[in-house]
Amino acid sequence: MTEHTSKQYDAELESLRTRVLQMGGLVENQIVSAIEGLGATDTNIFKEVIRREQEVNQIELEIDELCNHILARRQPAAVDLRSVIVAIKMIRDLERIGDEAEKVARMGIMIADAGKHFVPKVDLHRIASNAIAMLRKVLDSYARVNAVSAAEVVKADIEVDDEFKAILRQLITFMMEDPRTISRSIEILFIAKAIERIGDHSKNMSEHVVYMVKGRDVRHQNPEAVAQEASDNS
Repeated sequence: MTEHTSKQYDAELESLRTRVLQMGGLVENQIVSAIEGLGATDTNIFKEVIRREQEVNQIELEIDELCNHILARRQPAAVDLRSVIVAIKMIRDLERIGDEAEKVARMGIMIADAGKHFVPKVDLHRIASNAIAMLRKVLDSYARVNAVSAAEVVKADIEVDDEFKAILRQLITFMMEDPRTISRSIEILFIAKAIERIGDHSKNMSEHVVYMVKGRDVRHQNPEAVAQEASDNS
């Protein structure tokens, strides 16, 4: 009976991890689709991103329920408890990344509807690629229970922040030189900020993974300190 219960418990923990990764995959697809849509003329891709946001929200609710079940019925301790706590925190960040993808899609529709008139030529490819790479790496770190790899995501967030600041400076220059670009510049700024926030949420998740693996809260520490905590074998 005890062995049966133990197997059920292990299966529930594995199901929880699988569901978090499933949600992560859906959210990753959302932001990739939204970014790809920026270079297309068809707004249907944006509308699909907006429609699928409800799927992201539903999965979050289902994972929440599973976490509550494990906490109430299994009363986990030590690393198992940390795994459940981290899952709860991870899905919050993933849901918010889904929200940011939806923002990108809505801004993309506004830009497309306005036509190509007075749209500043600002390259969002680099910041988007880096933010998506951060998300992919933290999900991989979570799947492989790898604190060292997760810590690298914290450092990567610095570059995304710097890229956002550079885009902001470019847009300010465009608006000052030609006020007709103001509306489109603001919409592009919202997109850039949404991408920057995706980096922030990926950074948050990487700190959660370090906590899950090492049992150490590394929030509000600089990247070097996080890397040290992640690699510490004590």
